[in-house]
Amino acid sequence: MDADLYYWTRALRPVQWYPGHIAKTEKELKEQLKLIDVVIEVRDARIPLSTTHPQMDLWLGNRKRILVLNREDMISTADRNAWAMHFSRQGTKVVFSNGQLGMGTMKLSRLAKSLAAGVNVKRRAKGLLPRPVRAGIVGYPNVGKSSLINRLLKQRMCPAAPRPGVTRELKYVFFWSLFLNCDIDVKLTRKRKDLELLDSPGILPMRISDQAAAIKLAICDDIGERSYDVADVAAILVQMLAKLPTVGMKALQNRYKIDVDGQCGKMFIEKLALRLFNGDVHQAAFRVLSDFRKGNGGHKQTPEAYCILMVEKCDDVQSLQLYIGGNHDSLD
Repeated sequence: MDADLYYWTRALRPVQWYPGHIAKTEKELKEQLKLIDVVIEVRDARIPLSTTHPQMDLWLGNRKRILVLNREDMISTADRNAWAMHFSRQGTKVVFSNGQLGMGTMKLSRLAKSLAAGVNVKRRAKGLLPRPVRAGIVGYPNVGKSSLINRLLKQRMCPAAPRPGVTRELKYVFFWSLFLNCDIDVKLTRKRKDLELLDSPGILPMRISDQAAAIKLAICDDIGERSYDVADVAAILVQMLAKLPTVGMKALQNRYKIDVDGQCGKMFIEKLALRLFNGDVHQAAFRVLSDFRKGNGGHKQTPEAYCILMVEKCDDVQSLQLYIGGNHDSLD
């Protein structure tokens, strides 16, 4: 699939997005990471290899890391298992989550505290009082970092919206837990700071050299809309869906009631524009992208439409198949 993507994108304007606040934030984040006990890297479960910063490993060094694959509801169980095995082979702790519904947040909280427990063991050995575990939440724009924090805290502490670039500065928030303070005859329930969470803006590289990855970011709404032509991206999405055996151009034609010869995504979008939007190609393109992003139109009923073959046919797929130990329908 990536070979097709490179071919389809070579004549297009490169997808690049680097808002002014990112350079400043990147510098501040690298400084704050020195104070962090455990790093929680959030990625889009649909495209986990395309939603990690190329410098992330360098920034983190030997620091403990938890990988959160958010939007687990948008991939199939088979793909979830495949990715879990893939990252497990790399020795990476993985938590699947749905930031909108709060699924996976309690497991994440327990794992973060467990990985950083050694911090307070050392402090007690030195005669110091324990302190809250410091966890940094990092990742690309619009992968669900702030929503995940809000679910962890069970209240809206960080602004969140379904578009990139909402969080624009670093911010610490605190996770409180209840405990019993037992005196001779009195039991009081009190709050205790257990976890300090650093929310950070989405960090992208200054230049995205892998344009196949950039198109995936655009399709999944993980990069600012100003960085790409909506009609071009929607046309490529149509062509990607058309190549899937369980979707195909015929299924798309039935869904949108359009008759198109061949697998030309641009022609498909133009015909959809004439049928539904008085020739407005931008609206037609946005409709197709929106349907995909929301799981509408039957795409979600076909696992490949939200699987790593569909949007994340990555360079590592062959080795991933070897990890699994056999062929996997969603990886063919």
